[in-house]
Amino acid sequence: MVMSDIDSVRLFRNSAPYINSHRGKTFVLMFGGEAIEDVNFPNIINDIALLNSLGVKLVLVHGARPQIDQRIALRGVEKRFNNNVRLTDKQTLESVKDAAGSVRSQIEALLTMGLANSPMHGSQIRVCSGNLVVAMPMGVREGVDFEHTGVVRRIDVVGINDHLQDGSIVLLSPMGYSSTGEVFNLSHEDVATQAAISLKADKLIIFSEHQGILDKTGKLLRNIDSTHLSEMLIDGAREDQYGILDAINQTIAADIPRCHCVSFKKDGALLQELFTRDGSGSLISKRHYEQLRQANIEDVGGILQLINPLEEKGILVKRSRELLEAEIEKFTVIERDGMIIACAAFYPYPQDSTGELACVATHGDYRGKNRGERLLEAIKQNAHDQGLSSVFILTTVTAHWFQEQGFVPASVETLPESKKLLYNFQRNSKVFVLDIEN
Repeated sequence: MVMSDIDSVRLFRNSAPYINSHRGKTFVLMFGGEAIEDVNFPNIINDIALLNSLGVKLVLVHGARPQIDQRIALRGVEKRFNNNVRLTDKQTLESVKDAAGSVRSQIEALLTMGLANSPMHGSQIRVCSGNLVVAMPMGVREGVDFEHTGVVRRIDVVGINDHLQDGSIVLLSPMGYSSTGEVFNLSHEDVATQAAISLKADKLIIFSEHQGILDKTGKLLRNIDSTHLSEMLIDGAREDQYGILDAINQTIAADIPRCHCVSFKKDGALLQELFTRDGSGSLISKRHYEQLRQANIEDVGGILQLINPLEEKGILVKRSRELLEAEIEKFTVIERDGMIIACAAFYPYPQDSTGELACVATHGDYRGKNRGERLLEAIKQNAHDQGLSSVFILTTVTAHWFQEQGFVPASVETLPESKKLLYNFQRNSKVFVLDIEN
């Protein structure tokens, strides 16, 4: 699909809130050696350069497993693993140093590129690396000596922050150094996780061969909380994503606000994830103190208490207890200490590939904390799961809030036929529509 000039302008304008939000924040980006070998990697580098130019502080952590394997094969050295962890003897360590150094140089070269016909023209990016990761040996575990395989002992936070304050991108390799002068082979997941935690980063962003985090059936999970994440690690994780989930779990447990998982194969996935409302991959965050869930019959009284004041003011259409009981499965609620503090209903019109968002309400004492946005995200996910292409809303007094969430004005004529027959012209509600990406 060819994007028109107007579409480009609209996209740029819509990204402005995210540009303002991300400026000055610290992001740790993690990608394995597989990403570096992918044909899309130069595009990822261009997007990283763009983030840098927008004032985001960036720490890049790269892996090198396939590159190490290639060098081990050339040297005729046997590959040895225990529980998916490489055993690093002296010969293997030489391959590790060779591969990590080569990959680091490749990334630095790409970040330095500034050809006139390239997206990085005039960027003048400084890349800093070095002995910023202090390591220690993994040691002997269950009788197995891992030799020069190590774990992160400490991240040089002061050194990294000095580079970031100077506007440089910090590049960390899967190697660490000890006070005794030894070199250790590290997992890039360990380096990225400890870097994000030590730096108190605002985000950990992981590049995967998949679009994001998938469930066992292969379905993309766009939003995951820490509770769901823990359940997946116990018995619901795909084997090829366990390492990523473990890294995210450690990071979220250390109070890093958000983690993202995006595809290294899809051009623009990083920018789409960070600068559009729907994103491109998976967002993982801590479980909210308040519980967002589908309503049940026991919630009817709480919902009535919540919406009655708004019905009396004419903001919401009057709903009887009987109607609410009959439609309770359409409602999503936010519960806090047993009290319903926010709700929203969703009525799908599958034959028209759309659905109605209705009865959006938040308790007066709990407004201004993004609860409406959380409800909207849940409804959008519901619409997406049902294969719908849009969500519409009828409103009389809250038009501005919905426009801030991306809804655009529409006419009554765009409503499903069955909804048009019920439209109350005396109430004269305005119609707004939000497109859903599928």
